[in-house]
Amino acid sequence: MVRMRHLSDADIIESISRGNVSDFSLIVDRYKDKAFSLLKRLLKNELDAEEALQDSFLKAFNSLKDFRKDSQFSTWFYRIVFNTGLTILSSKKRKIEQQMSSIDEEFELSSYDNEIYAKSENVREYVLKMVDKLPIRNALVVILFYMDGMPLSEISQVLGTSLVNTKVLLHRSRNSLKELLLKHNYQEEML
Repeated sequence: MVRMRHLSDADIIESISRGNVSDFSLIVDRYKDKAFSLLKRLLKNELDAEEALQDSFLKAFNSLKDFRKDSQFSTWFYRIVFNTGLTILSSKKRKIEQQMSSIDEEFELSSYDNEIYAKSENVREYVLKMVDKLPIRNALVVILFYMDGMPLSEISQVLGTSLVNTKVLLHRSRNSLKELLLKHNYQEEML
């Protein structure tokens, strides 16, 4: 079993396709933390995130035979995670359009914002809390690119947008985050 942990995703998927379905637990172990973190930010609710994570793994397992190996498994799986999260948002009748509204909208700063700043223990934690205030797609692109280190080409596949649109979204998201941080009197040098 220890040897299996060092195998690539493709090797594990090949093993699963040969009938070793218990090897899917290796995929779960490999992706559960990042996927859960992404879903928590998307859904803003831990219980919904747990439900979405379980649904995502179930969908991935049931669709594994349809996985085309022309892209990385992680890209394919994160697309399932993202779409599952959006489905849960939609089913709760949240207005996705409002959360994905124009990047140019004004951010309302409240006493809650100042409380976030006061309670944040470090720069990373504070910046992550500010990322949570961005519209969903903007927060997602920032997290996938800067936190998870995912290449823009893979992010564009996850979001279902062109590479050019993904680059524009990342640029606007970064600028929007910078404006938000500056409104909180955060040092410009930190950006």
